[in-house]
Amino acid sequence: MIFQNHLLNMYGKCGSLSDARKMFDEMLERNLVSWTSIIAGYSQNGQEKEAVDLYFQMRQCGLIPDQFTFGSVIKACSYMNQVELGKLLHGHVIKSEPGSHLIAQNALIAMYTKFSRINEALAVFLRIKSKDLISWSSMVAGYSQLGYELEALSCFREMLGRGIYKLNEFIFGSVFSACRSLAQAEYGRQIHGLSIKFGLSFDAFVGCAVTDMYARCGWLRSARTAFYQIGNPDLVSWNALIAGFAYGGDPEEAISLFSQMRTLRLTPDDVTVRSLLCAFVSPSALFLGKQVHCYVIKSGFDLEISVSNTLLSTYANCSDLPDAYKIFNEIQNKADLVSWNAILTAFLQQSESGEVFSLFKMMLLSSNKPDHITLVNMLGASGKVASLEVGDQVCCYAMKNGLSEDICVMNALIDMYVKCGNMTSSRKLFDSMKNPDAVSWSSLIVGYAQFGYGEEALDLFQKMRYLAVKPNQVTFVGVLTACSHVGRVKEGWQLFRAMETEFGIVPTREHCCCVVDMLARAGCIEEAEAFINQMELDPDIVMWKTLLAACKTRNNLDVGKRAAEKILEIDPSNSAAHVLLCNIFASTGSWKDVASLRGLMRQKGVKKVPGQSWIEVKDRIHVFLAEDCMHPKRDRIYSMLDELWLQMLDDDYLPLHI
Repeated sequence: MIFQNHLLNMYGKCGSLSDARKMFDEMLERNLVSWTSIIAGYSQNGQEKEAVDLYFQMRQCGLIPDQFTFGSVIKACSYMNQVELGKLLHGHVIKSEPGSHLIAQNALIAMYTKFSRINEALAVFLRIKSKDLISWSSMVAGYSQLGYELEALSCFREMLGRGIYKLNEFIFGSVFSACRSLAQAEYGRQIHGLSIKFGLSFDAFVGCAVTDMYARCGWLRSARTAFYQIGNPDLVSWNALIAGFAYGGDPEEAISLFSQMRTLRLTPDDVTVRSLLCAFVSPSALFLGKQVHCYVIKSGFDLEISVSNTLLSTYANCSDLPDAYKIFNEIQNKADLVSWNAILTAFLQQSESGEVFSLFKMMLLSSNKPDHITLVNMLGASGKVASLEVGDQVCCYAMKNGLSEDICVMNALIDMYVKCGNMTSSRKLFDSMKNPDAVSWSSLIVGYAQFGYGEEALDLFQKMRYLAVKPNQVTFVGVLTACSHVGRVKEGWQLFRAMETEFGIVPTREHCCCVVDMLARAGCIEEAEAFINQMELDPDIVMWKTLLAACKTRNNLDVGKRAAEKILEIDPSNSAAHVLLCNIFASTGSWKDVASLRGLMRQKGVKKVPGQSWIEVKDRIHVFLAEDCMHPKRDRIYSMLDELWLQMLDDDYLPLHI
C-alpha cells in the first residue's frame, strides 16, 4: 500500500489524473493517505468538484481527515466559491482534533479571503495559538487584496513586532501592493529598505512589486532604479515599468522602454500592449497611439478583444471619435460588455447623447446585458439633454434588474432627475438610500441650489454635517450657490473661509466664481471686483462674465467696462462680452458707445453664438438653433409660430414696447 500511495501522489503531481484514479479504484485497501493523495491530485489540477466529492465519500467510509486532507479539500472549496460548503468544512475542522493544526487553519484563512470574508478569516487567524509565516502572510495578503490596505500594513508591523523575521517575497509583494493602493510611496520606500536587508532586492517578484508600487505612486525615477536592481527582469517586470510610465503620463518614455524590451528579444504580450496604450490620453499623443496600433495589427494582437477595447478607449481619450467607432464596428460581432461600455462612454464624453441612445438600443439586441456602468452612461446622456422619459425608463430597468442597489447607479439617477428639473423624484430616491455618500448629498444640494431652493440646500448641508458625512468640492459649489441665491452673504463668506481650514478643501476657480456671483447678486459689485483682483488663482473668463452680467443688472458702467476688457484680453472674439457691454451702454443711454461697439463687432467679424435648445417628441430628440432654417419640418414649425404670434396679439399678451 505504501508503494501504491507514493504512485498516487506522483500521478497527481504530474497531472495524470486518469492513471491516478485507475490505480485508486483498483486498490483493494485504502487508508487515509490514499484518500488524501487522490483528493490532493484533483484539487491541485483544477478539478475541485471531484476533490470535494471524494472527501465526502471518504467521510462515509468512516475515516477521520487529517490536516493534509483538510488543506486539500478546503483549497478545492475556495476555488469553487461556495461559501456554505466552506462553512460546512470549517465546522468539520472545528470538530476534528487534526483541524487545530496549522495547515488546516491556514487553508481556512486563504479560503475566506477568496470568499471576500475578511472578518471570518480574521476570526480563524486570531484563534491560532502559534502562528507561522504562512498564517501572517495569508492575513496580510487577504487584507491587501480586499481593500483593507491600512490593516495589511498594521498586520505586517505586528508580525515584525512578534519576531517573525524569516520573510519571503510573497509577503513583501502584498505589502507593496497595499502601499501602491494607498499611494504611500514613503511607506513603500521604508519597506523597500527592509526587503534589501533581507536580501530580496534582486528577486524578480519583489523587484516587480517595488517597481509597480513606485511607478503607480508617481515616483518614476525610483521605479526605474528598482527595476534595474532586478537580476534578470522578466516580461512581468518590464510590463510593470512600462505601465508605471504609461499611467504616470509619460508616453514617450513608455515607448522608449517598450523599444528597449524588444531589443532584448523579449516578446511583448497583450498586457504589455494594453499598458502601453493607456499612456495616450490626449489629442497630442494620438500620433504615438497610431504607431502602437500599427504594431498591434502587425503582431495580431487586434484579434484579442481586450486589446481592441483598449484601442477603442485610446482613440476616445484622444478625442478621435470616428476611429473609435470604426474599431467598435470591426469588433461588433465579438464585442463584450467592456466594448459596449467603452463606446457609450466615448460618445457621452463628446456630448453625442443621441448616439448613446441609439447604441444602447443596439446593445439590448445583442447578447450583452447592461451593467451599472452602462446605466450610468445612459443616465448621463439623459441628463445632458434633459430627457426625463428615457431617464424614467432607465430607472425602471435598474429597479427591475437589481442594479438600483449600486451606489453609482443611484447617484447617477439622482443627478439625472436633478438635471431634468424633477427635484421630487431625486429627493425620493435620496431618501430611499440606506447609506448615501458625499456624491449623493452633493448632487441633491447642487440641484436644490440651482433651482432656487436655497434654504432646502443649506438645511440639507447642515444635516450632512450632523451625520458626519465629509463634504467634497461639489458640495461647496452647491452650498455657495445656495447662499448666493438666498442672499446669505455673511454665511457664504464663513463657509468659503472654512473650506480649507475646517474641511481641508482648497478652493477652486468654480468656488471663487460662486463667491463673485454671491457678492454681485447682493449688489456688492466693487467688493466682487476686489475679490477677483486679490485672488491667488488667475481669474478665468467665466468669473469676469459673472461680474459683467451683474454689472448689466445693476447698471454699473465703470466696473462693467473693466470686466469686459478683461474678458476681451483673454478672448478677443468673445461675443458675450460685446453683447453684455452693449446692453450696459444701452441701459445707461450711451447710444454713441452702443453704435461704436457694434461697429467694432462688425469690423472684427464677431457674431453672437446662437442659442441651442432641444425637445423630445415620441422617443426622438429634436435640436434647434436660434433662427434655425435647417430642420426638415421648418415650414410646419414656423407656420405654428406665426399662428401663436397672431393669437398672442389678439389676446393682448405682448408687452407694448415689443
